[in-house]
Amino acid sequence: MTPVRDPALTARLLRRAGRASVAVAAMLIAMKAVAYVATDSVSLLSSLIDSLLDLAASLVNMLAIRHALTPADAEHRFGHGKAEPLAGLAQSAFIAGSAILLFFEAARRLAAPQPVANTGAGIAVMVVSILATLALVAYQRSVVRRTGSVAIGADSLHYQGDLLLNGSVIVSLLASRYMTVPWLDPLFGIGIGLFILWSALGILRLSVTQLMDRELPDEEREQIRAIALARPEVLGVHDLKTRASGPQTFVQMHVELDGEIPLSRAHAVAEDVEAAIRRAFPHAEIIIHQDPVAAR
Repeated sequence: MTPVRDPALTARLLRRAGRASVAVAAMLIAMKAVAYVATDSVSLLSSLIDSLLDLAASLVNMLAIRHALTPADAEHRFGHGKAEPLAGLAQSAFIAGSAILLFFEAARRLAAPQPVANTGAGIAVMVVSILATLALVAYQRSVVRRTGSVAIGADSLHYQGDLLLNGSVIVSLLASRYMTVPWLDPLFGIGIGLFILWSALGILRLSVTQLMDRELPDEEREQIRAIALARPEVLGVHDLKTRASGPQTFVQMHVELDGEIPLSRAHAVAEDVEAAIRRAFPHAEIIIHQDPVAAR
């Protein structure tokens, strides 16, 4: 899908994605709470806790996106994009906390196993949860492809994890219904908790990468270099520096030009290179310095 080049459209897409995740999480919480009361299933409780944390994380996301979209000002000349990875850190903490709470409840149930009741209602709720989550993830992935948002990407990551989690809950409920082995349900709960922790680690890594101003992936840096060198007037590229801040990318580089060409021509070449890079990276802020060298 073609990246969005209109900042106003980007802002609308991010806000809609944020509101959509909050709405879906709230709906799933209500459904799962009713199903948990009906079944008393630990695995379903794990899914309910996960949805509660999803809602908290999505609310943090909405606030972070609103702040990240605030234009640069005198105190934040590079914009407010770092609000997105900060929200990612909060999400990872929320998600890890939910896993720890789940471990305690699963351990309690393993010590004193209890049969799961009314599994049919629980299975029906989880099927609806899977369908709603699939629709949300598809929409979020579309927004991420068009905006490059880290906050929406992190949100989508743990909702994708929810698909496996919800499927595991269905397996647990079916096993409890047909095998009458009470310790299976808390065992599934522990397995789901481990998966939740793994998701939290993935979001943490992604957030720290941006907060530490890590370079863009090698393939993207090589793409930038190749775009610059595609201009016949550009004799070389050095001191390429890149980083990401929320939906925005920053690129700084030196291009080597024939020292005998007029300054106006050198400026025009740099502007053409900048425009070409921005076509590939629509949300990039680009600084190009022209270095005069002897013609080869």
